[in-house]
Amino acid sequence: MGKVAAEIKVMPNSPEIDLDKLQETLEQSLPEGAKINRFDREEVAFGLVAVIPTVLVPDESGGTEAVEEAFSALDEVESVSVQNVGRI
Repeated sequence: MGKVAAEIKVMPNSPEIDLDKLQETLEQSLPEGAKINRFDREEVAFGLVAVIPTVLVPDESGGTEAVEEAFSALDEVESVSVQNVGRI
């Protein structure tokens, strides 16, 4: 079984969210077996910046679903969407 790398766009619910703290919270919320390889940021609009972690997950049924659910459950997060997925 291999691994999959997924770029997941995480939109904070406010421009006032501390993005460094959000990144730490995202790392802490990861399900077992998942790991964040790197973080990118993307300016969206009106001072809102999306955090885009590249998450490594085992290549099994469900894929990124557990990670998406974990990120979506955080109070600071407005929305979560997978941008790109590929095998590594």
